[in-house]
Amino acid sequence: MSFMNYCRDGLFTDFYELTMAQGYFLQKRNEEVVFECFFRRQPFNGGFSVFAGIEPLIEALEDFSFSSEDIAYLKEQKIFDLSFLDYLSGWHFKGDLYSFDEGSLIFPQEPVIRICSNLIDAQIIEGLVLNTINFQSLIATKSARVYIASNRGKIMEFGLRRAQGADGALSASRASYIGGVEGTSNALAGKIYGIPVMGTMAHSWVMSFPSEEEAFEAYAQIYPENSVFLIDTYDTIKSGIKNAIKAGSKLVKAGFNFGVRLDSGDIDYLSRQVRSELDKAGFPQAKIAVSNELTEDIIDNLVKQGAPIDNWGVGTNMVTGGSESSFSGVYKLSAKKDINSGKWIPVMKFSDNPAKTTNPGLKNVYRLYDENNMAIGDILTLDDESIEAEKEYRFFHPMVDYRQFLCKASRVKSLLKKKMSAGKAVESGMNQKEILEKSRKHFMEELDSLDPTYMRILNPHIYKVSLSEKLRNLKVKFIEENLS
Repeated sequence: MSFMNYCRDGLFTDFYELTMAQGYFLQKRNEEVVFECFFRRQPFNGGFSVFAGIEPLIEALEDFSFSSEDIAYLKEQKIFDLSFLDYLSGWHFKGDLYSFDEGSLIFPQEPVIRICSNLIDAQIIEGLVLNTINFQSLIATKSARVYIASNRGKIMEFGLRRAQGADGALSASRASYIGGVEGTSNALAGKIYGIPVMGTMAHSWVMSFPSEEEAFEAYAQIYPENSVFLIDTYDTIKSGIKNAIKAGSKLVKAGFNFGVRLDSGDIDYLSRQVRSELDKAGFPQAKIAVSNELTEDIIDNLVKQGAPIDNWGVGTNMVTGGSESSFSGVYKLSAKKDINSGKWIPVMKFSDNPAKTTNPGLKNVYRLYDENNMAIGDILTLDDESIEAEKEYRFFHPMVDYRQFLCKASRVKSLLKKKMSAGKAVESGMNQKEILEKSRKHFMEELDSLDPTYMRILNPHIYKVSLSEKLRNLKVKFIEENLS
């Protein structure tokens, strides 16, 4: 089986999801429920995250099923009843899925995905939902931070060789493109997703020739329209830039341009020296690209110091998450339907850790905008509520009850949209390349509506995520009843 098909296999779930599902089946308990996916804290101590992975998730959910080989494997475990295995052999996800649009900016505590289905369906898909959303949202968020640190510059992702396996590399290329990356070194990602592919030479190319000058000359002859010379193989200043200028001058005379790349040393110092040499030689149009274990913090410092860098190559720290190994997304039951009355009953998880206490009930999320179309905050409401523009409301902090504020928005947008109905995608007709471009465009639009104070790499302003008065009162009621 291809690695790209693993996520469509019903066994791509935690084993206890299957033992619980069997328990529901044997107990004849399969009522309608609502699960919500949200995350608890911003990664990288940042001010926002980027929602990614929902489109691949929907595609996978449509095909998610158990093969005859899967059923045989489960039978070998000697824990599953034959009637349950027979049920699984014809199983597929039949529920509804609501979510934010891919590329949306997201914040802690708000339900970015809502699953409405029977209990067994909702339980079986939990692992797939979290695995897909958590990783791609982590990488899209990291990429967005790099993009912002570069002052929305030109970034190439080339982390294939450091990514966590083949699917990790492809998912990272996809997610990083949503988050602002301009191109990838991953040729397969280029083919599947339509991401522009980029790349020139490695140190081995230079070292394989008798001299650095010959290596550059040969490359320029083969790729005159795409010559970026890697100049730090031997000595950046004493030989690298000098040989690049020799090869580059011939390209310019022939009507082409060229660039150089730095992959080691003091990037700030070397980029200034290289820029000076290029300008003195009469090539102010020649671009300087840099790489070598770059992070958003390093890029942010280089940009603020005025280092003359045009393009950034980021690999390891982008596709792995760097300082953050995972995204804190969770999947929790928030409501269940009463079999007799048909009404939704809100449920709530309590915890000794207040941060892990959930918000009860079937919910929506609204984003409020001011008169300049800048986001003010997000509001969690119960499903039977609505928030209207130009009307003043009192909103409450999700954790600290005495924190509240009054707000009247110029524009209000509902964020949860129906993406699947009865196990099938609501929208169809777009291929993966078109979907990815749409998600990337949405991210760029979202970024334009966020105040720069929330985008600071260090100590960003905290974006408001609040509860409506009705939801706050329901939560307080649950807490008081639990304490009594």
